Amino acid sequence: MSESLQDIKARYPGAQTFKFGDSAVLSAELLAFVRSGRKTATCDALSNYPDGSPDMPKPGRRDVALNWDGTPALVIETVSVSIQRYCDVTEDFALAEGENETLEGWREDHRRYFQRNGGFNPEMKLVCERFRLVEDLA
Repeated sequence: MSESLQDIKARYPGAQTFKFGDSAVLSAELLAFVRSGRKTATCDALSNYPDGSPDMPKPGRRDVALNWDGTPALVIETVSVSIQRYCDVTEDFALAEGENETLEGWREDHRRYFQRNGGFNPEMKLVCERFRLVEDLA
């Protein structure tokens, strides 16, 4: 029997929960990239984190990534967080996201993602997080 989310959060005090992606297929793909070591970074629109939001990543905090169905998938630890404009994201960061092999591919995929999820502007600010895998809960 797998461990409950409540038990996992008890082992990782202060942990927030989140899902990668915006669909079951994308979520599963991104979780697989994290498990393989290919994905060590992620980003989201800063506008999704109102001032004081507990969801804002914090270096050193461990958070629980969920499967699309809400069950625990893995635990990551935030290594660093920076705020960058979409247009200023570096190739190094884009490649660390593990989803594309070029900065141009990253830009195209993320432009479409942000258009689907609240709007896109090349000057929009992003929360850029680097993390490490702590525990695979599969």
